[in-house]
Amino acid sequence: MNMLLAIDGSDQSYEAVRALKYLARAEALHLLHVLDVPAPAYPMMAPEVAHELYSTIERTMQEDGARLLDRMVSLLPMDCGPVTKHMEIGSPADRIVEYAAQHRIDLILVGARGLGPLKERLMGSVSHRVLTFSKSAVLILPNSVKSLTQVLLPLQGSQDAERALLFLRQHPFREAVTITALTVLPQTRPPWPVDAVAEREMETQALQSAESFINSVAEDLKQMGYGAHAKSALGVPVEAILQEAKALNADLLMMGSRGRHGLSRMVLGSVSHAVLHHAQCPLLVFH
Repeated sequence: MNMLLAIDGSDQSYEAVRALKYLARAEALHLLHVLDVPAPAYPMMAPEVAHELYSTIERTMQEDGARLLDRMVSLLPMDCGPVTKHMEIGSPADRIVEYAAQHRIDLILVGARGLGPLKERLMGSVSHRVLTFSKSAVLILPNSVKSLTQVLLPLQGSQDAERALLFLRQHPFREAVTITALTVLPQTRPPWPVDAVAEREMETQALQSAESFINSVAEDLKQMGYGAHAKSALGVPVEAILQEAKALNADLLMMGSRGRHGLSRMVLGSVSHAVLHHAQCPLLVFH
């Protein structure tokens, strides 16, 4: 896989570097540091003075950025793949997304600083915007990764499963992992009047269909060499996913980004975005 590690010098950036030891060796590992150079904040400043001030700030930030990239390279795990360093100027989220598209990145690693759901939805954060607009898989790391053996894979339907299996066929993890495939049926009443017996029968049939689907996914995972379990549940998807992650003591949540795209997904949210705000472990979102 081609991997992109976006760094900004935060604690979460260092955790992203450390997380590489749990991932398979990259075909190419790109370290990207984006400089968000502030423009002079004095509108009455003479243009030549403003330009000189901007140039001085940019030059200082580039020097600091070069040292940061060198420091991050020195901390990389052994055998993480061939490494290249890159520094760009602009909006961090936009440049990360553009860089990933230009270089056909399979997986982006980015730290999450945790603005909180309301502020993040109104203003955006780098991790939130990358997750929203990138077509690459994104691994968001809000905290340290202590191990990576238990993976929870919530799925909704065959298209979700196909994308997950396509990503997992790349065998992105360095060591063997056990994957629990989970599907959650929302508790909804039929749109037409039915008695209690008929409603229970419909619910039972739906659960049986969900079990058949998720068992099939688990079998596919086993054929690919993963340890795999299947589980289906009835309830509110976000709550059920978080409860199962806690019960499993999951090291990683893997989810598809589904339902909304672009600006509407940023404003309105989705299951993966909602889980991101509450999960206690890293979240890997595939598209």
